[in-house]
Amino acid sequence: MPNNSKLGSGLDAIFGSDINSLLDDIQNGNEPEGVTTSNTTLALTDIKPNPYQPREIFDEEKLKELADSIKEHGVFTPVLVRKVTVGYELVAGERRTKAAEIAGLTEIPAIIVDFDDDQMMEISLLENIQRENLTAIEEAKAYKNLIDKRGYTQEELGKRVSKSREHVANTLRLLSLPDKVQKLVENGSLTAGQARPLITVDPKDIDQLVDKVVKENLSARRVEKLVQDYKNPPIKNTPVISEAAQEHQKQLQHYLQTRVKIDGTKITINYVDENDLERIVEAICSKE
Repeated sequence: MPNNSKLGSGLDAIFGSDINSLLDDIQNGNEPEGVTTSNTTLALTDIKPNPYQPREIFDEEKLKELADSIKEHGVFTPVLVRKVTVGYELVAGERRTKAAEIAGLTEIPAIIVDFDDDQMMEISLLENIQRENLTAIEEAKAYKNLIDKRGYTQEELGKRVSKSREHVANTLRLLSLPDKVQKLVENGSLTAGQARPLITVDPKDIDQLVDKVVKENLSARRVEKLVQDYKNPPIKNTPVISEAAQEHQKQLQHYLQTRVKIDGTKITINYVDENDLERIVEAICSKE
């Protein structure tokens, strides 16, 4: 198996640099200092997906466009793989691999580099983040994976991915949303900004709010206001009745000897029991 002294010397040897530039150098045949690579051609059936690939959604239209290009011109840039017990695992180039399959190819040019699991996990995340290919939910799942498996704090992870601790924390919070809402973020129906205020909404009430946000395409600020109103519904003020209505209310209370309330176009008359109700009815119906 090829030796990779730069990447094999520890994660700190690659982080802080531009991961994509490093990977592009390798894939374009410009072997970085301290890196030994091996060029080959592999059967697509021998290549397994990257187990740490954070991206779950691939644009089918763009894959088709890439497949058409591959049919006409072939695969210019080799995929990056590592040797495993049986076959190879992708490090970079999953779109090219998928497009090559769509194009009907059986083989693909590849470069073998020796990455360990920790390097695979972090490189996969960083490559996609730096290329901005991840949805907010995919990014959140990748962060959680690194925290769970590498034991990073949010502060440490933020430094690894060149993001603030607040960005990492806010992104991770999206995973507390119901699956239905997460899927809306993944498919682009909701933005992360629209979804984030919904995190604090009771799950039993969230569907109604989400439907309104999507239907009206509310801005993140308006979603915040919607959630605020949901949590603190405005107090309904008792309508102010006119002076004439107030006078009629007093007259009715005096005549019927019970509490009477005029509210808009409605009159409410209170009674204590059946006998009191009969008394009030007789008073109202009396011709005297």
